[in-house]
Amino acid sequence: MTKDIIFTRRRFLVGAGAATAALATGAVLGHWTDVLSGAHSASQTASPGSGPLVLVTLYGGNDGLNTVIPYQDPNYLKLRPNLGYQPDQVLPLADGLGFNPQLKGLHALWGAGTLAVLRGVGYPNPVLSHFEGMDIWQTANPTDGSGPGWLGKWLDEYSDDPMRALSVGTTLPPVLRGEKNAATAITSTRLTLPGDATLQGAYAALQAPGSDRVGLAAAVATSGADLLNAKGQLDKLAASATSPSTPVGTAPGAGSLTEQMAVVAELIKAGAPTQVYQVSLSSFDTHAGEKPNQEKLLADLDSAFSSFFAGLKGVKAAQGVVVMTYSEFGRRPAENASGGTDHGTAAPMFVAGPKVKGGQFYGEEPSLTSLDPNGNLLHNIDFRSVYATVLDKVVGVDPEKVLGGSFPTLPFV
Repeated sequence: MTKDIIFTRRRFLVGAGAATAALATGAVLGHWTDVLSGAHSASQTASPGSGPLVLVTLYGGNDGLNTVIPYQDPNYLKLRPNLGYQPDQVLPLADGLGFNPQLKGLHALWGAGTLAVLRGVGYPNPVLSHFEGMDIWQTANPTDGSGPGWLGKWLDEYSDDPMRALSVGTTLPPVLRGEKNAATAITSTRLTLPGDATLQGAYAALQAPGSDRVGLAAAVATSGADLLNAKGQLDKLAASATSPSTPVGTAPGAGSLTEQMAVVAELIKAGAPTQVYQVSLSSFDTHAGEKPNQEKLLADLDSAFSSFFAGLKGVKAAQGVVVMTYSEFGRRPAENASGGTDHGTAAPMFVAGPKVKGGQFYGEEPSLTSLDPNGNLLHNIDFRSVYATVLDKVVGVDPEKVLGGSFPTLPFV
């Protein structure tokens, strides 16, 4: 399996072809070694929080009512006579709520006091479109979902270091794209540049500043320099790894959520300077045959969380890690005729980590009888309050500068 990193930074438009052109003109690079070693890494200008933050994106609209189940509310099985879970099937929590039976690992984290559940999270005037809904959550702009990602705004405000935020996967989601800066997308913990030292040197030569590099050429050069910068930092992490049980580069390439989170865990163990990681799990759009499909996905989520925290147990650099889930919306309370649920609104979020004040709920459980005109749940926590909390307490920056407004924080961390 390849150990290469795939970079998809917004500014990275040209790759090996540029290196070939440099070879044709006999370009040389005096500071190639410095660039590859990360000597030009941007300094951190943000005050560090206790993180890192690991953002888990659940694409498709996860059904919150069959994730955190109100099994003692008689209206639940009235609305879901076929799709609902019986009381003896759930993993009990408190307040008449229980976890889906596939969430045994998360249930253990709850019992250990390191997993919190945020109930009824949403925003005013919610939309039921996957694309606009995800845009809204990723930009923190409930008006129309336009603009840079909320963590992209953080990067614009505080850092242009390509290692400051990493997305594990082959694409870079909007949440980590800013107007000026963007995160780096990776598929593993190692980067191997193609070709021999001469070809690599020629490629690096094109990333050096020059009077002829303006506009698009300057953007390409900057992105290439970011790639080399990140490679240099990753190589340093690999060289400094001292524990034979946790060498950098042994995690599998990013595929399943468990594999993605293994990459994150490996970088945390190695002391990466990254403050924010992003991973994802798809296919939560359960209009039909929901129960077996969602159960499989929740089992994947549970396995990923369990493996991640087990692998980081006792690791000093992981003592402040916070993992947070979100999806573009929940599902409608009533089941449909296809054994599934249609697009809904408010839903729970999970927040987990050693310093999370877990084993408890935050926010009120949405009513199953007081619904909006479309028959959907009413939210009671604005998702921007959740973002403000992790920006303040985990990332360590002023939430108002990033979110463009003041939102009350929550005491889950």
